[in-house]
Parts: sequence; C-alpha cells; structure tokens
Amino acid sequence: MSETTWNSRLAPSPTGAQHVGNARTYLINWLLARCRQGRLLLRIEDIDSPRIKPEAERLILDDLAWLGLNWDGECVRQSDRLDLYRSALRRLQDKELVYPCTCSRRDIELAASAPHLEHEGPAYPGTCAHRQAADAARIVDRPYSWRFRSHPHQNAFVDGFLGPTTVPSALLGDFVVWKADDAPAYQLAVVVDDADMGVTHVVRGDDLVPSTPRQLQLYAALETHPPAFVHVPLVVGPDGRRLAKRHGDTRLSALRQAGVAAEALIGLLAWSCGWLPAIQPSSAQDLIPRFNLKSIPPEPFVLHRHHLQSIGYPV
Repeated sequence: MSETTWNSRLAPSPTGAQHVGNARTYLINWLLARCRQGRLLLRIEDIDSPRIKPEAERLILDDLAWLGLNWDGECVRQSDRLDLYRSALRRLQDKELVYPCTCSRRDIELAASAPHLEHEGPAYPGTCAHRQAADAARIVDRPYSWRFRSHPHQNAFVDGFLGPTTVPSALLGDFVVWKADDAPAYQLAVVVDDADMGVTHVVRGDDLVPSTPRQLQLYAALETHPPAFVHVPLVVGPDGRRLAKRHGDTRLSALRQAGVAAEALIGLLAWSCGWLPAIQPSSAQDLIPRFNLKSIPPEPFVLHRHHLQSIGYPV
C-alpha cells in the first residue's frame, strides 16, 4: 500500500454506545494515520434515522476525547450531505446502472434458494432487474428502492491486512443504493463520502469485507478512484460472537463512569494487538513507535471478564 498519501477516517454511527471493540478499531486506524504522517477525518454516519439516538453523537465525541484519539479538520455529518447522494443516484440512473425495486425483504427471503446469515440477508434474486430507470414513474401504488446492477464475479480485491481476498459470488446480488423511505443506503453514502473527502485508505472491522466488492463497483460506476482497504479483526465475546449486551456492559461510557483510566484500556488493546508484552497503561501517542500492523493476530480478540478486571473495571 502507498505511504506517500494517507487520508483515512473514523466513521461511527450514532445508533448506540461505542464499546471496547470500536475502540480497538479506532486505535488501529489512528495509529496507521499518525505513523504515516497522514490525516484522520471524522464522519458521523447519521442517516439511519429510525435508529439514531440524539445523545449518541455527544457520547462518540466524548469517547474519542477520552481515548486521546484526535482527528483533523471539522467533523462531517452525513445528514448534511443528502444533495451529494442524490446527485450520485441520478448519475447511476442516467447510466441505467440502477433500477426501481418493489420487493420487500420478505419477498427476497422467500425467493432465495438458500438463506444466508450475512447482515444484509440473502442475495437478491433479480426479481425486478428487468426494469429500467424510467419505469419508476409508473410505480405509483407502492414504495420502491433503487438497486445497483451488480457484477457478482467482480468479487476480489487485495486487502492491506488480509492480503488477496475473495467474497463468494453468491453473496453479491444486486444491492440497494437508495431506500424506499427516500434516503441513501449505506453502500452509496460511504462511497460518495469517501470520494468527496479524499479518503485514500479505509480502515475498518473485517465484518465489512463483504461490502468491499460492492463499493469497488460503485467507485467504478461513478468514475472515482477507490481507496485502499484495510480490514482488521474484531473483538468478540467468549462465545465467538461480536460484542453485545449478552457479554456484559463493555460500553466506553460505562468504563469511564467506573473510573477506568483511558491509558489502562489503551494498554489492554495494545497488548491484544501484540504491541506490548503485557497489559500495562499506555497512551495512544506512546504507541506510535511500537505500532506494527503485521503484529496484530489474524484471529478475533476474545475479550474475557478477567481482561476487563485487569484494568480496574468491576465486572
């Protein structure tokens, strides 16, 4: 990956509290940018309106300040950028790269030959793919979304951590870029944002690997140069699943309220990434000379109760 220019971003969504797993990914992202004398931007992804919590953005900013993870420039909010997303949608419509889709999630589940457990559900079976963009004007009796005409065999990329990566073609059906409630979908919004903000490297959890071929196709469709992608392992509970309430309270705000020092958590996360020989307090700044992306274990970090107890969190 190129080290001549490095613009990456933190992109939290104010749909809930940030937890220990978020902090680990943010720390890796911050260190990558700082070690390369790059810029780290902040974007609040706040267009998932039914799930947005009014107090969550303030908590995000408090969490980042507590961790000592600063960013460059002003904070960007997706809710201020709707015109950019609409413009991108029109470009895709003009190229006949999207079509109106009246299928519900239930329709797709019933049409799928086999269920998939990915976040976005089963691959779309192409029920509405015969439509053209102009057909939207004749759909007056029901809501519709806009789907991108995907190329399922454009499914490989080179990841900055994982190396050569291929997503199964069966997971890459046509995907929604504009939702039936007249709001941009995640895939389109992040591509438009990263291109507009000049992001050169996207650093995020490896649960988003399946999104990458979709986003690369959108970059090509919008005639925009894509960033490099770096997908890092998640933090999981003892059951191997992503951190959630079932694993206890791992919210950063809860750690703060319990009196845990940010340096204690940073030290735990640094140890989990192989940068410290033992769990010991450290600041993010102090880790810059120790940082090495290749030292991060490839498997998820399993967070146990005793890890949190070791940094003074009474769980």
